[in-house]
Amino acid sequence: MIQTTIYRTESGRVQSFTISGHALFANKGNDIVCAGASAITFGAVNSIIALTGVEPEIEQGADGFLRCVIPDNLPEDVQEKIQLLLEGMIVSLQTIERDYGKYIKITFKK
Repeated sequence: MIQTTIYRTESGRVQSFTISGHALFANKGNDIVCAGASAITFGAVNSIIALTGVEPEIEQGADGFLRCVIPDNLPEDVQEKIQLLLEGMIVSLQTIERDYGKYIKITFKK
């Protein structure tokens, strides 16, 4: 199962997220749940970099692990753009979870 955790600040902003594991929906190369979750999360990180010029702290590892941390000291307008991109990522992941909840779980933490 893919485990995704979204960490929010007390004010509700997305501070970081992690994703790890494999869906095991289908054989490697045919797993649409893994492919979808990967495309959404890597797409969000790439969009943050390309559209805001901000380089988040990124950690990648085995077993599909990705951790992304948004820097704290950003101008408000940049932070708002990043938050919109991350909220879009969450909506897309929730859509996958709604249809394939046996293979992906999203948790929110403060």
